[in-house]
Amino acid sequence: MPELPEVETLRRDLDKEVVGRRIKAVEVTGMRAIRRHPNKKHFIAKVEGHKIERVSRRGKYLLLSLGDEVLVIHLGMSGQLLKVAPKDAVAPHTHVTITFTQGGQLRFVDPRTFGEMFAVAAESLAYDVPEVSELGFDPLEDVMSWDAFGARLRARKVKLKTLLMDQRFVAGIGNIYSDEILWAAGLRHDRSSESLSTQEVRRLYRALLETLHEAVKLRGSSLSDQQYRDLYGVIGGYQVEHKVYAREGEACRRCRQPIVRAKWGQRSTFFCAGCQV
Repeated sequence: MPELPEVETLRRDLDKEVVGRRIKAVEVTGMRAIRRHPNKKHFIAKVEGHKIERVSRRGKYLLLSLGDEVLVIHLGMSGQLLKVAPKDAVAPHTHVTITFTQGGQLRFVDPRTFGEMFAVAAESLAYDVPEVSELGFDPLEDVMSWDAFGARLRARKVKLKTLLMDQRFVAGIGNIYSDEILWAAGLRHDRSSESLSTQEVRRLYRALLETLHEAVKLRGSSLSDQQYRDLYGVIGGYQVEHKVYAREGEACRRCRQPIVRAKWGQRSTFFCAGCQV
């Protein structure tokens, strides 16, 4: 699933490519991608003819401001946003195509159809889309001192990986980056948040910021299925920097002990039993 670095990469690309463009036409091939709308006409009427005024992000959600309306996009497990020419071949699983008056298209492709697009009145965004308004702090956007972070951390009394993936605590982190952040901090996934020393809190906060900023710099992570693509259809570059995620059995780059894979709920977690404590 695309996480904060991948979505932020798309936001920056969209900011350069589509802001100021007017939507000439919208084509929808099925209802699954726009399932919050009663029908295709309802969705198209809310989007068609509007100019994209700005692009912002909240956690893993992209928000395209259309004046009185906001086009909300969530990529789900396998969603892609691709900027293409109208003459380009249409990829399988293309559910929504937005054509601009100045030429060019934005296509929403999603093989697994967990992602979605929907338009909502800007004034009622917080009420109508609570999953966006209730998100926690954004490590790339919000300024927070490490001691304020530590106070929030210790107040929760929950396992560190669970807390990092809790969207109400910190927005945008999933399975990949929680593992990478915890390795960088030298902390185990199953440590309880209130057990951290002052030094460990600082390490965790620094690892959180540095890992995410570096991942954005390298345009996100594309795993072996290469489903994540940027706006231009290019894979990310951060996967080669992964220290633990999907590296079971490989030597830890810090202590040379083998990376371990463990069950974590319905997922896997990767860590070094040698240097994560």
